[in-house]
Amino acid sequence: MTTPIRLVVSDVDGTLVTPDKTLTDAAVAAVARLHDASIHFAVTSGRPPRGMAMLVEPLALTDPMAGFNGGLIVAPDLSALEEHCVDAALVPAIVGVLEASGVDVWCYQGNDWIVRDPDGPHVAQEAATVQFPPTVRPGTGPVEDVVKIVGVSDDADTIATALRSTQDAFGGRVAASTSQPYYLDVTHLDANKGAVIAYLSTALGVRRDEIATIGDGANDMLMFAQSGLSIAMGNSAPAVQQSAHRVTASNDDEGFAAAIEQFILAS
Repeated sequence: MTTPIRLVVSDVDGTLVTPDKTLTDAAVAAVARLHDASIHFAVTSGRPPRGMAMLVEPLALTDPMAGFNGGLIVAPDLSALEEHCVDAALVPAIVGVLEASGVDVWCYQGNDWIVRDPDGPHVAQEAATVQFPPTVRPGTGPVEDVVKIVGVSDDADTIATALRSTQDAFGGRVAASTSQPYYLDVTHLDANKGAVIAYLSTALGVRRDEIATIGDGANDMLMFAQSGLSIAMGNSAPAVQQSAHRVTASNDDEGFAAAIEQFILAS
């Protein structure tokens, strides 16, 4: 790198934390070294901001956090800085397309996570990850102020079908991408990780070529394209790795800490 990095933006699940959602001592130490080098560090995730609150203290976060892939950007105290909601007129139709594709549907309204079936796939896992329970609403769910709609299925073909159907029906009006193999995230068109980089660049006064991004998912490729240095995790799909400038080890082998040391601090 010929341009010094002044900001590192990291995905959370599959990147910053291990497969069992643990923040390792090595990852904490790597972020501390960024702070010592006066390099900003920010996180962005498909999680709700409330589901990233447990990162604030151990990582000494002071910069904005982007939840819902950029649908809700907050300060470390979780106060809202910017919000992009899905058009209320589109929400019932999006839910209908997802259900017709055979996936379970979750909705996020602000920091509230709303499900119809508390025993549905990945509900217990998600509750453990974000460290708060869902609100159970058996009816049609919210329409106003919906920040993210999630389609959930353990069948990869079903998720792929739901993604194609959503893009075909609403392309150009919403952003739709997979954050995990079993999650399809649907958000406002401006709620994507590429837009997060634009926001942070302006908010922190850092040029985009001075930004490094680290991630593992298809939704991270948009932020890769907006940054001067992009790093894919070793556990990411081939297409994600091919879209990045560098590839580090996997998230079960301290890939995040290795990337900070090798590609940021040693450059």
